[in-house]
Amino acid sequence: MVQLVGSLRKELADSISTCKVLVVGAGGIGCELLKNLVLTGFKNIEVIDLDTIDVSNLNRQFLFQKKHVGKSKAQVAKESALQFCPSANITAYHDSIMNPEYNVEFFRKFMLVMNALDNRAARNHVNRMCLAADIPLIESGTAGYLGQVTVIKKGMTECYECQPKPAQKTFPGCTIRNTPSEPIHCIVWAKYLFNQLFGEEDADQEVSPDTADPEAAWNPEETAARATASDKDGDIKRVSTKEWARSTGYDSVKLFNKLFKDDIMYLLTMDKLWKKRKAPTPLDWHQLENSECPKEGTPASGLKDQQVLDVWGYCQLFQHSVETLRSQLQEKGEGAELVWDKDDPPAMDFVTAAANLRMHIFSMNMKSRFDVKSMAGNIIPAIATTNAVIAGLIVLEGLKILSGELESCRTIFLNKCPNLRKKLLVPCVLDPPSANCYVCASKPEVTVKLNVHKTMVLTLQDKIVKERFGMVAPDVQIEDGKGTILISSEEGETEGNNNKFLSDFGIRNGSRLQADDFLQDYTLLINVLHVEDLERDVEFEVVGEAPDKAPPPQTNQEEVNSITNGNKDSAQPSTSSKAPSEDDDIMIVDSDEEDGAASSSAAAAATGGTKRKHSDAETGETSTKRPRTDQSAGDNNDDDDIIALD
Repeated sequence: MVQLVGSLRKELADSISTCKVLVVGAGGIGCELLKNLVLTGFKNIEVIDLDTIDVSNLNRQFLFQKKHVGKSKAQVAKESALQFCPSANITAYHDSIMNPEYNVEFFRKFMLVMNALDNRAARNHVNRMCLAADIPLIESGTAGYLGQVTVIKKGMTECYECQPKPAQKTFPGCTIRNTPSEPIHCIVWAKYLFNQLFGEEDADQEVSPDTADPEAAWNPEETAARATASDKDGDIKRVSTKEWARSTGYDSVKLFNKLFKDDIMYLLTMDKLWKKRKAPTPLDWHQLENSECPKEGTPASGLKDQQVLDVWGYCQLFQHSVETLRSQLQEKGEGAELVWDKDDPPAMDFVTAAANLRMHIFSMNMKSRFDVKSMAGNIIPAIATTNAVIAGLIVLEGLKILSGELESCRTIFLNKCPNLRKKLLVPCVLDPPSANCYVCASKPEVTVKLNVHKTMVLTLQDKIVKERFGMVAPDVQIEDGKGTILISSEEGETEGNNNKFLSDFGIRNGSRLQADDFLQDYTLLINVLHVEDLERDVEFEVVGEAPDKAPPPQTNQEEVNSITNGNKDSAQPSTSSKAPSEDDDIMIVDSDEEDGAASSSAAAAATGGTKRKHSDAETGETSTKRPRTDQSAGDNNDDDDIIALD
């Protein structure tokens, strides 16, 4: 006769009470998950989250109250969960899971790791740590009404990185700077502008007219001439945007006329841009002031954040936000920088005003602050019920693992609407590991296209090894028979190499680099495929979905299908200055929810031939992979109802 402890078999109940579990993230899913774990009988739980509690969390992250605002999410979640089960042993860390102290040995303490994250970098890292420690990982994600849970086990299932994730939809720099045609282009421009004026300047986030726009001139000589022409436009000397703004004392009227009058007039001189487009209309502060002031006083209706102001209203909002941000800079002192945060009212006001003024100039319908914030912060509102369902499914998959029934684990998708078999939950068989995965394959290997004469070591380190391949503290050596160290994780050891080109170290077509991350216990072999020219604004490409071998030196280059990764994401999906993991009420997804699919938390794949350029966080592309369903999930017609999330 089966012995029961509550509703569980005694053997399982004993496993639950003794096993040690790590919960990564204490936001929307994390709060529900922690509550579920203690009520199920788990006694030894460790929870980690770097974030602090914001007032916007309180309507669904139910372990937090108003009195907790500003406190550590992990610590308060622990205290609240203990009220459900005072005998539980819960350890809280107000820290980033990517810190070196949380190494492979740390992960080996646990029988289960449960992710309740919402950003890809941390997910990639936890995935690798669990693979290195050979610990089962339960991955999860939500986006509005959609949700997903999957199990990852080394050697048995796909890892989180087995299938390439679709790139977030990006826009060429010349579109942002010269020819915006959608509101999102103007919002990206306004976020760039915030950094150029008040934050850390980035050459990839330039906002002034792009004189080298290939569309502005039809022959190469004329394009080159444009790029090196006069340093004047609209009577404004082309110096650093921040330098010029400081020289004016951040005078809001001068800034306005430069950005929305002088720069636009300069764009109009690129007459070929406007042969098939409607030309922009410059704005002049003093003309607007004289014509619009008498119209003031008309009360707007509706919620403040959902109102669309008139042009003069956005002029005044621009002026007020610039003055407030200038004061913040002055308070911080000389050389200070501000970080854009969607939850910082002056920063959000600035982006709302600047984006709407640019929309008006380019004949687009202006947007409310609510709409701008949703696009600028890549926000899909979280739904408490979705988080609750997903957290419950995480625990159920955990119980299967503890029962020794890993083969019965499933990837489970929560749909917005019932499928043809009237099911909201669709289980899918877990896929086996991909032989071509550059993370969990027995010998991870990848081929990267780049120009060795133009690619610097710093680009290799920051944009390829760290950003593209997700390493935290990489060491890179050249397989040249000497073991030349190109990049060291020891601070300052190879700093002198940063601004040198790869070719300066003898790297050429067919060279091989070995990248090691000792924290992640991960080694990746990188084959270099030298090409003279890549697409505009593209610094490197990752070849194919599978890591193809680079041809030996002196061979002709063949055309291959490729996934392109451009230079650094120019508008980060994270908007919080406090932590890499944003609030769980803001789910960063890599596809448009309207398309009926979001990118996968563990199993979504991008199309093999898609090309990736500069990445912005505003919109995304839909994954094409459809998970395999098991028999209980229904017939093939159910595939249309399977949603993949990130």
